[in-house]
Amino acid sequence: MKIAIVLFEGFTALDAVGPYQMLCYTPGAETFFVAEKTGPVTDDVGSLSLVAGKTLAEVPSPDVLVVPGGPGQEGQMENETLLGWLRAADATSTWTTSVCTGSLLLAAAGPLRGRRATSHWLAVETLRTYGVEPTGERVVTDGKYVTAAGVSAGIDMGLTLAGRLAGDRFAQTVQLLTEYDPQPPYDAGSADKAPADLVAEMRDGSRFILQ
Repeated sequence: MKIAIVLFEGFTALDAVGPYQMLCYTPGAETFFVAEKTGPVTDDVGSLSLVAGKTLAEVPSPDVLVVPGGPGQEGQMENETLLGWLRAADATSTWTTSVCTGSLLLAAAGPLRGRRATSHWLAVETLRTYGVEPTGERVVTDGKYVTAAGVSAGIDMGLTLAGRLAGDRFAQTVQLLTEYDPQPPYDAGSADKAPADLVAEMRDGSRFILQ
């Protein structure tokens, strides 16, 4: 089984690393970071890089496809090299997944059209422009497509997928060994819970004009 996690300049680190940590020990699986060219790919902060060990062309038919998001996603929306690879990889994948605004890339490529999906709360309504039904759920499964909301939701998506790939017992083992037992110090992790003025401030500064 081949698991391909896509990288592009300006990705959000946890979007890629969260699912990786949940999936990398899946029995019988090889996990690859892939990009248009091999080598370091820098995140949206500019201070962390992940190494793409293989090019997109070298992994044409992954069994599991993971597309992270991040500010750099905007510059990839018309990148036909990437979008074409996403379409081709999706044609043979067992699971096609995304985290945060990675769902916008999948939507632009076409596979999510007519399906339910989620994204970062600031971007989720943008999915409509690509014929996708947006939902505010944290993890959405529609057929073989599993999309996660913003950033940290990629951990939940990866754990969900681990259960689908190797069974509940394996997923529970991963959750236990990573001690994934969230107990955040603040209850501000969604637009429904955060202070209204903070939500408004984030919306005002958002690059997603449909909000």
